[in-house]
Amino acid sequence: VIADGKSGPLAHLPSGSFQANNAWLTLWAIAFNLLRAAGALAGAFHARATTATLRAHLVNVPARLARSARRLTLHLPDRWPWQQPFTALFDAAHAPPA
Repeated sequence: VIADGKSGPLAHLPSGSFQANNAWLTLWAIAFNLLRAAGALAGAFHARATTATLRAHLVNVPARLARSARRLTLHLPDRWPWQQPFTALFDAAHAPPA
């Protein structure tokens, strides 16, 4: 966990300002927890992946966003290797509450 943080926002610590350090640490904790939850929803491989892998596979999506009749449509590539985990994450996040 600390190694993932040191390669990202925690690399800016210490900045010399307590408030700035507090802000970076808070943002890192929120982003880390959200990525972990997204990885768990995407599947077993992504549940154990590092944050860099999660960003590369699930956050940096090579998609085209289209708008038609006030609806947004996300067009994913045909042979994108992470389409099934991304679809599982999307379906889990947008499912109606139980």
